Amino acid sequence: MRTNHALALVGLSGFLICLPDLSAQTRPYTGFVYPAGGRQGTTFAVKAGGQGLGPVTGIEVTGGGVTARVVECYKRIGPQEITLLRDQLKILKDQSKPQAEPAALPQPAPGAAKQAPKANKANEEMIRRIEKRIEEYCNRPASNALADLVFLEMKIAADAAPGRRELRLVTPSGISNPLAFQIGQFLETTRKPMLTAPFQMLGKEELSLRKRPEEEVVVKVAPPCTMNGQIASGEVNRYRFAARKGQRLVVSALARELIPFLADAVPGWFQPVLALYDASGREIAYQDDFRFKPDPVILFEVPADGEYVVAISDAIHRGREDFIYRITLGEIPYLTGIFPLGGKAGAPAAVATKGWNLQGAEVLAPLPASGPGLFTVRAKAGGRLSNPLPFELDTLPEITESESADPDKPAQAVTLPVIVNGRIGTPGDFDVFEFSGRKDQAVAVQVSARRLDSPLDSVIRVTGPDGSVIALNDDYEDLAGGANTHHADSYALLTLPKDGAYRVHLGDTVRAGGDEYAYRLRISPARPDFELRVVPSSLTIRAKSSASLAVHVARRDGYRGPVKLEFTGLPPGLTAAASTIPPDKTTTKISVKAAPEAAGRSFDLRIEGSAEIGGQTVRHAAVPTEDRMQAFLWRHLVPAANLRALVVDPDTKPDAGRPLPPPDPGTLAALAGKPDAPKFTESQIASRTRQVDQLFQEGLLTEKFVAQRLAECQVGK
Repeated sequence: MRTNHALALVGLSGFLICLPDLSAQTRPYTGFVYPAGGRQGTTFAVKAGGQGLGPVTGIEVTGGGVTARVVECYKRIGPQEITLLRDQLKILKDQSKPQAEPAALPQPAPGAAKQAPKANKANEEMIRRIEKRIEEYCNRPASNALADLVFLEMKIAADAAPGRRELRLVTPSGISNPLAFQIGQFLETTRKPMLTAPFQMLGKEELSLRKRPEEEVVVKVAPPCTMNGQIASGEVNRYRFAARKGQRLVVSALARELIPFLADAVPGWFQPVLALYDASGREIAYQDDFRFKPDPVILFEVPADGEYVVAISDAIHRGREDFIYRITLGEIPYLTGIFPLGGKAGAPAAVATKGWNLQGAEVLAPLPASGPGLFTVRAKAGGRLSNPLPFELDTLPEITESESADPDKPAQAVTLPVIVNGRIGTPGDFDVFEFSGRKDQAVAVQVSARRLDSPLDSVIRVTGPDGSVIALNDDYEDLAGGANTHHADSYALLTLPKDGAYRVHLGDTVRAGGDEYAYRLRISPARPDFELRVVPSSLTIRAKSSASLAVHVARRDGYRGPVKLEFTGLPPGLTAAASTIPPDKTTTKISVKAAPEAAGRSFDLRIEGSAEIGGQTVRHAAVPTEDRMQAFLWRHLVPAANLRALVVDPDTKPDAGRPLPPPDPGTLAALAGKPDAPKFTESQIASRTRQVDQLFQEGLLTEKFVAQRLAECQVGK
């Protein structure tokens, strides 16, 4: 049976028990960051969109070598503010028109540089900023969750480590959710950022299509390179490049990897499609995914010298500003698979690799000193790093499956506990393992494949000494599955009915197979254990008060006991009491309190859980996550790199900025007594004052203009 979700709403009473209190907190939301990365040693502009992002006071990026500054913040505005801006713009442009100079004025000496008056320069700068603000305006956005805009300047050091980072925006009211931010190794091309996409009206979808000049449709690039872009509704982006016969090119797109789930979208992510064309326009390659992953990869050996075009679009022609992609193109190292998918902690990792452009590559695997957990393997060739693949370390004894050419091969005998590293090497193949068991013994059978990027969709069958089936499983739904929408790995926990020989049969659900269909099969006495996830991955705490997080437990191999929770290594100014997830429950709250001296500071937090299992104390750190909804129904706990907290002082008033000028007396006098003078109610005056103040604080209105508009509000009051 296939599952395509992590947590269905109908079964979420326990999962969501803590969410109402959390949602009451003010927390900024980042919906997109574009471009979602950059090359080492470069400085470039970035545009971000979300909600509650005004003003942004800081940017946090995990890892070293990346710095950023805020250039501008655009809080969402309405038609009234746009009218004010247009009125101000007209006045400024009228003032900037050249005036006839009297003939008597002395003329500058020949060759002398003309200097524009300072007032004119200030006007020109304000005109530019107002025009940009108006250009970015959208009366009815396609997604309100993207309506606040922030413009950043990012700087990446030349020695910054390539790969994935996480970026968060900081405001006075909190720290946002993280989004992926990639550090690249190649020259980058970035298309002009999209304007906010308008809401699509049924039957009038063509009104939301944007008009682009031809040079923005097809962009010429030179591999190796990375292309950054956004897809608008109904849009296709194309890139033209020259290639030589025999080149082994990799065309790899990232989209779902950048933003796992989109707000208000079905399907719940950007589903990119890649197509490759030759010089005559003939399609020669096409991909809408890579195995089970939505992000497509084209592996292409060039048949002849010439120009080629790679195109990207959404599978069902959707689009808006958070449909963001990064395409890397070139003869670059790319891993399509590794074997084994893991190893024993503390032992050297011998990993065989499969992929493209790996000649002479160095395999970068976990060090022997690494403890149990999930790591990555990469290849390095010619100074270039490949894509990472997951690699799992465990403490149990490990063996490799013994392949046989005999279709009637006997079962491979194993001794518990064991982890078998194997492959479903050919379509229709089933691997069979036999172990001796005792009556009433609790045995766990677990496949790790899909979670380790193997395409295997496993199914397991356990048979007893008499050949009868005592356990069968296809998909096992896992709370810790993250963004995975198909929990394809199998699991069974069974109590053996009698002494004797038992067999585990492992295959692929649709009878597929091949070298890449690798797996790790654990057969062991039950190892009761747990994993923890904490939601959300950032927290706002009011000084002299407390705030709560939700902690969820994924129980392993039948553990049903309590799990004690506590913050560890709390910085000065923060205190917390321990909490406990009761037996047979899956979630609870844990709170942290902030003292006044912690106000204005941010921290990394760590939550640990402990339990007495088998006479020993077992401890695990809680993984920070974001609770994300897919397609208006399914919920996923998507891991984040860290758990961040900001302490705010409730007694500190926001910076009021520049004081508003008093109403202009001349305007008051000119409008006084005029029957057609505008009349405003108290609420209209308050609203107009807020609108004028916001634009004035952004530096988009002059003092004279503000004074006149405030005076208009006072007439007939």
